[in-house]
Amino acid sequence: MLTVLGFAPFYFFPVPVITLALLFRFWYRSPTPWQTALLGFSFGMGLFSAGVTWIYVSLHDFGGMPMPVAVFALILLCSYLSLFPAICGWVIARMNRISPYVWALTVAAIWMLMEWLRGNLFTGFPWLALGYSQVPISPLVGFAPVMGVYGVSLVVVFCAALLFLWFEKGFKHWRYGLSFGLIWLSGFALQQINWVKPIGEPVSVSLLQGNIAQDMKWREDYVVNTMQIYADLILESDSRLIVTPEVSLPLFNNMVPPDYLSYLADHARKNDADVLIGMVEHATNGIDGQYNTMFSYGTSPEQLYRKHHLVPFGEFILFEPIFGWLIRIMELPFGNFLRGSIDQQPLDLAGQKVAVNICYEDVFGEEIIYQLPQATMLVNVSNDAWFGRSIGPQQHLQISQMRALETGRYMLRATNTGVTAIINERGEINQKIDIYTTAALHGMAQGFAGATPYVRTGNVLALGLAGLILCVSLIFAFRHKQSMKSTN
Repeated sequence: MLTVLGFAPFYFFPVPVITLALLFRFWYRSPTPWQTALLGFSFGMGLFSAGVTWIYVSLHDFGGMPMPVAVFALILLCSYLSLFPAICGWVIARMNRISPYVWALTVAAIWMLMEWLRGNLFTGFPWLALGYSQVPISPLVGFAPVMGVYGVSLVVVFCAALLFLWFEKGFKHWRYGLSFGLIWLSGFALQQINWVKPIGEPVSVSLLQGNIAQDMKWREDYVVNTMQIYADLILESDSRLIVTPEVSLPLFNNMVPPDYLSYLADHARKNDADVLIGMVEHATNGIDGQYNTMFSYGTSPEQLYRKHHLVPFGEFILFEPIFGWLIRIMELPFGNFLRGSIDQQPLDLAGQKVAVNICYEDVFGEEIIYQLPQATMLVNVSNDAWFGRSIGPQQHLQISQMRALETGRYMLRATNTGVTAIINERGEINQKIDIYTTAALHGMAQGFAGATPYVRTGNVLALGLAGLILCVSLIFAFRHKQSMKSTN
């Protein structure tokens, strides 16, 4: 549970290194693989039950799920997520007869592979990957533009293993301490590299936060008030790029009065600007369903981006025969969106190539880079009102900071209730506005060109490194087994 202190809103980045080192001490001394697995499962239950409490808020407070059922669903999810550190512990226990250095590398490789698997299996849930805990100030985030969040996780776990070995073997074994220090120095050195370069002049932006309460958002008697709030915020802005949050207008696009959209588009054109507006798109051409879509209006030709990576149980039903009952007892306005194409291209807006991603999509760095290196900046629109006043919105902000680091691009976040922010290409927050306020964040954003190593290779480098480590580990384990046979 203490490991959560490494993540937002606490940002105590050394904590996960220390707590993992303690876990490895228990693992190293466990007599059986099953006990090691149980320790890993217990660690996971502490981490996830403390770190994803916002899911209970979404299910119970805003989803209308009865409290006992919401608690059961949260325990079920945390138990599933905890299987991954449990598997990691079990595998490590089967390979404990290798040299300490190789053991440390093996722990890091297997842990990272389990995080990657968790981030992809059943559409993925990569929340609380250890690499996020180092954003934005730890020297270890220097590895983010090279290997992405999973690569940073690998380095974090390796450092934790070295820290454990240094204490376990005694301080006279200075090589572990030296290796630990060199890794942190390497991360700091990587932070000094400019992987990308500015292109063009900075562009003025306005990120709108309407602060529409989740329990009011879909009420028919509040729709006009919501439209007025966003119209006022848009008309007050003279920025070249104006961004509203995810589904800022709680209507199908064909139900919004044309005069309303024309009025906002005319305002944007007067300022040589473009405005992005979130709406539910009613599918056409004989398709039955709807998309979660961002529409552009203004100086540039009208364009749109449709959400591709949908939220399980929120935007589509995963394993409906098993979990359909969960959806039936929740108060969701839409439960089965259509998926947008995976190969959508950046939008041409305000003289920039804007890579749009909607809410949950920015948790998947390997998908964000599909629009790069063409895109000059990133835009994330979200409705984190589902998280209430939990730590969820702050964790989501930290995830967006990692995407900026991985890609070397500004990330512009427009959210319904917060945290709305301008994040620079180094993952630092230039500006943000208070959560649960109705406001517009006005600022400047710089476009960038070029590609970080992560943009070029995605997760291939981190996965390849983990695979190489496991190959070396297996060779050492095989040689140890052979030497034991020859001795006998």
